[in-house]
Amino acid sequence: MELYQLRTFAAVAEEGHLTRAAERLHVSQPAVSGQIKALEQELGVRLFERSASGMLLTVAGRELLRHAQRVLTAAEELKQSARRLTGEIAGVLSLGTVSNPAAIRLGDLLSAAVRRYPRLELQLHHEVSGAALEAVREGRLDASFYFGDVPGRDFAALRLREPVYRVAAPAAWAARIETAGWAEIAAMPWILTPAISTHNRLVTHLFEEQGIEPPQRRVEADQESVIETLVVSGVGVSLMREELALERQAAGEVCIWDKARLRTTLWFVCAAGREEDPLLKSLFGLLREIWQPLDAAAQQRMALAG
Repeated sequence: MELYQLRTFAAVAEEGHLTRAAERLHVSQPAVSGQIKALEQELGVRLFERSASGMLLTVAGRELLRHAQRVLTAAEELKQSARRLTGEIAGVLSLGTVSNPAAIRLGDLLSAAVRRYPRLELQLHHEVSGAALEAVREGRLDASFYFGDVPGRDFAALRLREPVYRVAAPAAWAARIETAGWAEIAAMPWILTPAISTHNRLVTHLFEEQGIEPPQRRVEADQESVIETLVVSGVGVSLMREELALERQAAGEVCIWDKARLRTTLWFVCAAGREEDPLLKSLFGLLREIWQPLDAAAQQRMALAG
């Protein structure tokens, strides 16, 4: 048997569907079907049963899948060991992104990775912060950017920056916003991210600290650029990164409520214990190079301001 057959076996088992497995492996559906059939003939057992919902593992398939996964893990470890011996960084990492690319300096990271490690492939998956953290915990992502509190013992984390958020509203609401108290702001239509996100939790905590029920009139959006557009378009109020809010206010597109200024932390995280993996270690190194000069400049500005 061949390693590619075991990879196909594992992919079909995880996806539960030949077509989805083929898309994941970047091969044709007939090729996937043929590899499974050839593997079953070589092993002398049926690995899957076809059903209306897809491909279901047989009892033998479930048992053999564990062995196949151990073989694939061992093969990957062998390749990584060989690359460490030659000093080459090569492989694939699934990386979670949050906010917009500029906020997390994603372009800088990708550019540096291409120059330094041309055989390192980064697969990007946009998530809201809470969902990204869960995906890293469950192993669906190798690492991710994350906004929020210290992630906890399950994670290795690198602090990147501490962004500030402001309450922004459509420019046409300026008169209402200027005189609004906490209760009036909470009663306005809000644009919020899903409940699992840090953005949503920031809004909830903001009002709970004042003893006020969090906003109930909501429009849900899961991307910062969408939220920004909706605020400018007059749909409602939302949190907006301070630099964006000030830029939009200067352009006459939003107004800022001056009674709240919230700070959170941007992290880069992976599962605890994986930070020494050569691929992840290289990525953490690149992020330190990208962000530390910015940290130093920010600290100097604060010292001058003080």
